[in-house]
Amino acid sequence: MLRNFSKLASDEQGFIISAELVLVMTIAVLAMVVGLTAVRDAITEELNDVSHAFGSVNQSYNYNGLKKGRQWGSVHAVVAGSGFNDTTDDCDCKPITFCEVNGKDDPSGGMPNEANGW
Repeated sequence: MLRNFSKLASDEQGFIISAELVLVMTIAVLAMVVGLTAVRDAITEELNDVSHAFGSVNQSYNYNGLKKGRQWGSVHAVVAGSGFNDTTDDCDCKPITFCEVNGKDDPSGGMPNEANGW
């Protein structure tokens, strides 16, 4: 029994293979994490595009009423018209507007060039 234990303790044939396997698996896991991060970002972008598409849908509708008269001038049937005009909500997509930012005046007059006559 002691002889078998000493043979097992001095055996190093499987050590290098397991160390290589740990290294390969570590690199594979790191590559998988990077790949899944790219997939996560792409899915987030697509879902953001879908949410903007839903937010830009105008839900307004209108339909006209109908009226059917009889031969002697009386009303036979009436269907009233209706409508709804969609107004902007907080969750609706708002168009991008550009605003002009006015900073402080440059007291130096700028660098000399042809435009400012220097």
